[in-house]
Amino acid sequence: MTHTRNSVDWILFAALTALWSSAYAFTRLAVNQPDLSAGLPPQFIIPMRLSGGAAILLLIAFMSGQKWPPISDYKSWAAMAVMGLFGTAAPFLLITTAQQTVDSSLAALYVAAAPLFVAVMAHLAFHDDQVTPRKALGIAIGFAGVAVLFGPEAVASFGSASVTAQAFCLVATFCYALSTITARFARNIPPFVFSAGFVTIAALASLPLLATVDYPALHPEPNAIAGLVGLAIGPTAAASILYMIVVRRTSASFVSLTGYAIPVFSAFVGYLAFGEVQSWNALLAFALILGGVWTAQRSAAAALAPPKA
Repeated sequence: MTHTRNSVDWILFAALTALWSSAYAFTRLAVNQPDLSAGLPPQFIIPMRLSGGAAILLLIAFMSGQKWPPISDYKSWAAMAVMGLFGTAAPFLLITTAQQTVDSSLAALYVAAAPLFVAVMAHLAFHDDQVTPRKALGIAIGFAGVAVLFGPEAVASFGSASVTAQAFCLVATFCYALSTITARFARNIPPFVFSAGFVTIAALASLPLLATVDYPALHPEPNAIAGLVGLAIGPTAAASILYMIVVRRTSASFVSLTGYAIPVFSAFVGYLAFGEVQSWNALLAFALILGGVWTAQRSAAAALAPPKA
């Protein structure tokens, strides 16, 4: 069945892409790369970002009137806990730490590989989402792109700050993929409740990080504070709400197309705002990763398509 998207759907899609993409630019502002002394440390950024986002989402969930699952519904609470800890708090911390060293557009490009991890995990977790030969080809192409992105110089300088940061981005990508799998176990949870629940759990889990902050040493510039506020309002709270709206209007597969747009948008913003220019291997990796994701997703779409007469 073919779905026709109207102009409102595409406007909302563009807004969601911009919000999610903005996380990388806002994070660069918050850590104030390359002058970290005038920025905020990740262990301060993450609790503040998540707490601000949780407060907004809890208010939205309350106003929506959606019911929370009972305490006895341990499966729903477990799904929210996994989503909050491993799908939100952990990757946020990893990427924010990485962006003290790597460019915002490079971090976004790593995360574009998340659907490749999802394809492998779904094959292991669900009997109705197996890897077909075409999907396997897409996964192989995509992971070849990840290898190119990591680059031969990474092997030569193993243990350096840049390589460690890129490894953090890769682990964060795995975490985002895990969150996609987890969401399949949370289909019965009302959407606003689910968003508010897992972001709140992530915020609570991140609060101990504040005990590790050297507060007397903090001298953030205004742009670092603006970056932190932007993170809480834009890609955390507003994007979560808009995501639910777009999914309800369209479909999850339509929203997944943001994976193609986010690296492009992030690279554009990174170039205009920070003068970021990626190397040849990043451009080649970009083509391989998105080509692999497209091939793998085309395989899934073909499997779902009705037979032709």
